[in-house]
Amino acid sequence: MALPEPYEVKRTRLRNGLRLCTVEVPYLHTATVALYVRTGSRYETPRNNGLSHFLEHMLFRGSSKHPSSLALNTAIEELGGTLYAETGRDYAVYSISLGPRGVSEALEIMGDLFCGPAFQEIDLERQMVLEEILEDMDHRGRLVNVHDLTRKLAWDEHPLGYSILGSTANVRHFNVRDVRGHFRRHYGATNMVLCVTGCVRHQEVEPAARAAFGRIDRGKPIKPKPARPSLAGPRWKTVATDAAQSQIQMLFYGLAMDDPDHAGQAALMRLVDDGMATPLHYRICDQKGLAYSVGAEVDHYYDTSLIEVDAACAPGKLSALVQEILSILNEYKTKLAEPKALARVKRRYREDLEASYDDVGSLCNWYGGAELFSRPRTHTDRLRQMEKVTAEQVRRVAQRVFQAERLTTVVAGQFSAAQTRKTRQLLRAL
Repeated sequence: MALPEPYEVKRTRLRNGLRLCTVEVPYLHTATVALYVRTGSRYETPRNNGLSHFLEHMLFRGSSKHPSSLALNTAIEELGGTLYAETGRDYAVYSISLGPRGVSEALEIMGDLFCGPAFQEIDLERQMVLEEILEDMDHRGRLVNVHDLTRKLAWDEHPLGYSILGSTANVRHFNVRDVRGHFRRHYGATNMVLCVTGCVRHQEVEPAARAAFGRIDRGKPIKPKPARPSLAGPRWKTVATDAAQSQIQMLFYGLAMDDPDHAGQAALMRLVDDGMATPLHYRICDQKGLAYSVGAEVDHYYDTSLIEVDAACAPGKLSALVQEILSILNEYKTKLAEPKALARVKRRYREDLEASYDDVGSLCNWYGGAELFSRPRTHTDRLRQMEKVTAEQVRRVAQRVFQAERLTTVVAGQFSAAQTRKTRQLLRAL
């Protein structure tokens, strides 16, 4: 079993509906203040796609007490912290990591930002976002980011397939009214979770949080459109570019967090790729030299997940690379995992959980981010579920998820017609 959880989680709901969660970790010397908001491309339409991310940028332009980006960032950095923000597909996070003594002041600054954002200098911020979008384009203006291309293909018209950044056309037309309207819809207290983690005490954080965030409007709860996987694969797309390598991403629809086999999926993915001794790296890189690097991971949402396999190779190796990847995945569908391999996975899982006890960011994301959608399981609960995983369960999960109808594949780069033809045949035979 893992070491006992050396932290205590406490929760309070403010009068306006804001959920406050503290994770008291008294032995640490750091703290993180993070606000999680139910917003992102999953809640958008084709007409306003990208507005959640654009709004995140606009919030950095200052607040009522700190009326410019310089004033806002100076106030935070004088506390020894830095304002960090990220918008994803189904939530956004704003956080400040700093010493525990600065938590009350950080709450005051962040509360002022979300009670009275300035939303100024929109044309300057628009240029920054347009520059960011260009990073995903080639010299012809085509989208070449395989991460976005696979999701667009996998989810079809569902908002989970939308780009987080949005289109250049949308970004050019966003105005302050759009930003303020989106802010009112999504940044109500009932759509937020405030999490403070580290060497803090709930009894001290709670009054500071009430004073800083109590003026935020309650707002109306927002529910995302349910994920509806389209089992019509294998889906396939190629994008020819001038890149020297062929970059490939393969996506499988995975399991939801509350699926009885969720822990089995976690074990399966660690068996596939959890270090250089696991098959994906060892066989593809060390034994056959088909790619310099290859990786697999799970992209989680509260009601679904995507299993990703990513690699890049010389154009002439594309079909051989895909054949080896599929061979590895198929083996888990037909054979039971070796006892030593499964034991190693469980040990590494346990040690990763224990390592997170020293990581305020990890604790904050688990208890704060997950709280947006449901009450998160404790680390002990997660470990108990992993310890129960059997080789039979792992095989069952592999049989459930590694199916051709659940597969989406995108290749970007250089490739020949013969290579793509052979690769597609392999995918259809999965």
